[in-house]
Amino acid sequence: MKFKIALLQLLPGKTLDEQLKKGIEACRKAKEMGADVALFPEMWSDGYCLPQEEEKVRALAISSDSDFVLSFRELAKELEMAIGITFLEENEPKPLNSVIFFDRNGNEILHYSKVHTCDFGEEIVLSSGKDFYVADLDIGRGTVKIGSMICFDREFPESARILMLKGAEVILAPNACPMEINRLSALRTRAYENMLAVATCNYAEGQPDCNGHSSVFDGVAWLRNEPGVRDMCVFEAPGEEGVYVAEIDMDMLRTYRENDVMGDKYRHPERYGIMTETNP
Repeated sequence: MKFKIALLQLLPGKTLDEQLKKGIEACRKAKEMGADVALFPEMWSDGYCLPQEEEKVRALAISSDSDFVLSFRELAKELEMAIGITFLEENEPKPLNSVIFFDRNGNEILHYSKVHTCDFGEEIVLSSGKDFYVADLDIGRGTVKIGSMICFDREFPESARILMLKGAEVILAPNACPMEINRLSALRTRAYENMLAVATCNYAEGQPDCNGHSSVFDGVAWLRNEPGVRDMCVFEAPGEEGVYVAEIDMDMLRTYRENDVMGDKYRHPERYGIMTETNP
């Protein structure tokens, strides 16, 4: 089974209405290109705009049942294509950096808020999410177990490891930062050490502090009947704005997960106690 992911590597507009219109157009193009799921870059509702004044950032936040978010639920149902829509979410005491995935029937299957907020920078005005979640995504030809992490989450091995332990096969990761060699290497490592695929959607060149290069690592480091290793990077976009569709061979990934030694095969969790201590 092939799982086709549309990375909506876009440049934002200036208003919520512009974001809605451009997002809908991009999703329609993704459907035309045969995608099973369309993924937006981080905080698409306001183009990753984070004023540092409490009143201003609250004014940009929207609810999970706002017209903006629910428009993508209806669109997912219309197109019979899953959509991962990102937004600045209303919340107390501070807004959240969130993504909701609607399946091809318009059902909400996953609602995740960024756990590792960048509290050293602009995201000091946000609250952080509470947990990582996995959901079954029905794509019509079968089911894929998906999870999500957002941008800075990738720098913590625990994010992807928790998702793997909960059964994730594919991590869909919205992003808003320069995707240079070290960050791409971190994504490659998350895929390698957990035997899962990681698909990341970034803003295109022209968005401040972003450079495109949305990517997909399929998590398969080698094949039993082929010599040597293989490049897990099955797709890397250029810097330009566009809708890019990449494909993951789920049958190959599942066979690899069943037969290889990474992931959960030889862990010793009884020896990892320091990792959960708050004052090691």
